[in-house]
Amino acid sequence: MQETNIHIADDHWDQVIEPKARFFDLNLQEVWRYRDLLMLFVKRDFVAQYKQTVLGPLWHFIQPIFTTLMFLFLFGKIARISTDGIAAIPFYMSGITIWNYFSNCLTATSNTFVANAGIFGKVYFPRLVIPLSTVLSNIIKFGIQFLLLLTALIYYGIKTGHFYIGLSWLLIPVLVLMMAGLGLGLGIIISSLTTKYRDFNVLISFAVQLLMYATPIAYPLSALSPKYIAVLKWNPLTSIVETFRFAIFGKGTLDVYGLLYSGSFILVVLFLGVLLFNKVERSFMDTV
Repeated sequence: MQETNIHIADDHWDQVIEPKARFFDLNLQEVWRYRDLLMLFVKRDFVAQYKQTVLGPLWHFIQPIFTTLMFLFLFGKIARISTDGIAAIPFYMSGITIWNYFSNCLTATSNTFVANAGIFGKVYFPRLVIPLSTVLSNIIKFGIQFLLLLTALIYYGIKTGHFYIGLSWLLIPVLVLMMAGLGLGLGIIISSLTTKYRDFNVLISFAVQLLMYATPIAYPLSALSPKYIAVLKWNPLTSIVETFRFAIFGKGTLDVYGLLYSGSFILVVLFLGVLLFNKVERSFMDTV
């Protein structure tokens, strides 16, 4: 009987998936390698949201228009709060446009683990791709609403004979990036906490509504007394919204120190958020 020697060659794998052992093992380069998947998720988020609706993307126009009319009635006609020398409709619409981007980023990313548990449990990819795709897809929505704001600015510019375009408009991309960072950072922190504490899912929408009234969206900061201004300046959104209006209308002053505070706050929140997200993604399937 002849013996046959069978040699089994060692397997060579293109990629080995291992659990992250270190708390600071962020591996952000892996997110860049999955950039094609990131863009697919961006397309999915934007297309799927209104796929079975009658009006589709027109809702991006309808929502800020109705919110602007509500603010005009409540804060302009009833409360008679000044709009700091700016036409009421562009004033309200500017605050609503930048606020909608932040709130959409925050509420969508705060549900990352719970909403995508089915995908996470079946296939591997860097989990940070999902909240990043949400932030990017919301930039498209921001662009649509900014076009509506621009239309209002052109209309009132023709009506009053004054339309401001200056170097301050260059601040707009920076402010949008800051809003994206803050929405992403807070969102992934909340998403990480909701894997164990589902109460945050209930509280998030209520907290976002309260935060809107604690931010000068429907009123200028100058309309408040100094003691309330001092309190609201602790809100990192305050200086961003005020600077957004300064950039568009060229009125008011540029609060450099406020922007530095907001920027520092955003960097801290982003850093803590990514660390917490990185820690939770190791074992969240056991708790979701």
